Amino acid sequence: MAYVVAALFFLRFWQQTRDRLFLIFALAFFVLGVQRLGLGLSVLPVEARTDLYLVRLFAFLMILLAIVDKNRTSSSKG
Repeated sequence: MAYVVAALFFLRFWQQTRDRLFLIFALAFFVLGVQRLGLGLSVLPVEARTDLYLVRLFAFLMILLAIVDKNRTSSSKG
């Protein structure tokens, strides 16, 4: 639930600023929320949950790429 709240938080900032960083953060936190929901509702054994953790890895890569993109674009402006 906290991941979805964080996603809504970043989505609100994206609506105010139209900064791509906030949009990607919102999407990543929404993906993390969906991953946690899937993990909680899963009846699979621990060994079979690898796909759910790959989704989590994808979300963290989205956050990392958003930060790199923000630093790249802000350094080229200044």
